[in-house]
Amino acid sequence: MAVTNQPGRYQPSDFQTGLCDFCDDCGTCCYGLCCYPCLGCTIASDMDECCLCGLSMAIRSVYRTKYNINGSLCNDFMVVMCCPVCATCQLKRDIDRRKGARHFLKGYCCGAREVVNLPGLLCC
Repeated sequence: MAVTNQPGRYQPSDFQTGLCDFCDDCGTCCYGLCCYPCLGCTIASDMDECCLCGLSMAIRSVYRTKYNINGSLCNDFMVVMCCPVCATCQLKRDIDRRKGARHFLKGYCCGAREVVNLPGLLCC
């Protein structure tokens, strides 16, 4: 049996935008089309990871696990391999929406890393 979502403090959900929702954030779409590696580095920086990780299937899987987003490693692999720009733009849109809603964790909470925009949350 495949594990399709991970336990966590967030309720299971989907990405906040679809894979091809380019018009939801034209700026991110243009950024991804014009400078795809730069967008990957921005995502990696947002997640406090190495710049080289920003375009990988792994960063999508880590993000999905952190926010309890439905999916699987197989799905992540297929999305990243079939449409890498769409997958990367979708991830960046989701990060930006979580930042706007004050639900974005930078690094690992309770792992002695920084918490971003989460008033009242206390880390160990």
